[in-house]
Amino acid sequence: MSHNEETPGVGASDGQQGERTGPESQHLAGLGPREMYEAAEKLCRTTDDDGDGPPEASAARAVGRIAETLADTRSRDSATFAVDLVSRLLPEVAMPPDEGDRLLRSVAAKVVKSQHLRDVEPLFREVPDGIPDPAVELRACLLGELALIGSGAGRRSLEAYAEKLRELGHPLARLPGARLDIEHRFAVRVRGLGAVKSAKQLRSRFPEAPSTDGGAVAGCGAGDARDDGRANVVARPFTAGGWAREPEARFFTLPSPLDPDDFGISFIKELSLRCLAGEGSRRGSALACVTTPDDVLNELFSASYVGGVNGHGQGGAYARLYAWESFYALMGLPTDVPLLEAVRHAADYRWLRFMAFTDWFHHDTSDPAFAVLDPTRTRVAVLAATDTDAHRDALG
Repeated sequence: MSHNEETPGVGASDGQQGERTGPESQHLAGLGPREMYEAAEKLCRTTDDDGDGPPEASAARAVGRIAETLADTRSRDSATFAVDLVSRLLPEVAMPPDEGDRLLRSVAAKVVKSQHLRDVEPLFREVPDGIPDPAVELRACLLGELALIGSGAGRRSLEAYAEKLRELGHPLARLPGARLDIEHRFAVRVRGLGAVKSAKQLRSRFPEAPSTDGGAVAGCGAGDARDDGRANVVARPFTAGGWAREPEARFFTLPSPLDPDDFGISFIKELSLRCLAGEGSRRGSALACVTTPDDVLNELFSASYVGGVNGHGQGGAYARLYAWESFYALMGLPTDVPLLEAVRHAADYRWLRFMAFTDWFHHDTSDPAFAVLDPTRTRVAVLAATDTDAHRDALG
């Protein structure tokens, strides 16, 4: 929030969400908040249908860049102007829905990162009447960003707004107003704990799950339990973040409970996974290591918070929502289970990270892959994602 408050590290998405260099940025830097706002107003007002004004898409992007610059400029006026641009004026100018969503989330993240809470609080004076409103959506994102940095608790106007969002059924309102302990790694950079790219890194950070003959036998007997809707929810952090490839999300059932000691790479290799196609034809052997729920949840959060190499970060509020939805879907939990109850359930599951040497795993960027065994030991979920688009045809 304020630079004198302790805040989480900033994700790589900050550099993708509207940062600009060159003459335009230099020109904006020379303007005050009101001058920038008036310039954006003029762009919106002069966009018309007779061709005399600038093209709508071009005007919208220019206004969006001004809004992001204002959001990054610390002052009460800047926060107010940035919010007004994206919630009132910008909807009057044509912009693709995905681009509009990204801009709203980016401005919310920048406002919370750069502005004092006292300059943000006045934005919540009036509670909303309904959800389908850019002004309401932006404020929902602001509350989500504030929750991630532990700010805003005890502020009546913010709490009243959040309560109204819960009554209206806004998706972000299901998340608590402060991060849970399991979310302690969200948006936090720790030197030496970046993406796991190599087998050496994986083994150095997680205990390896032994390979067993029993695991291979059990894997051969696993049945494919296709569920496209559930798979889409599991994959959403990666698809929303614009990762290079469609993730592989698969579900399997077993005729009898799997011995926990047999839940390892020998089991996973028998599941006919697309990400393991060609395993054994290259130098290097597939391996699996035991991990924890918070590691998996953090990877899900980072996928859409940072965004793919050719994608965009989705802001902290929606990255958090997508991560939890994916986490629930991996475990097969109903969405009405409270978050803390889901955390308790997660401790009863077994969680693996795995990697292999195939066209899917390139070991040069992030290629996270997880397998999850439920408490009955008869159901398995697998998620594999890659942000490398090389060998696109081979990956299918």
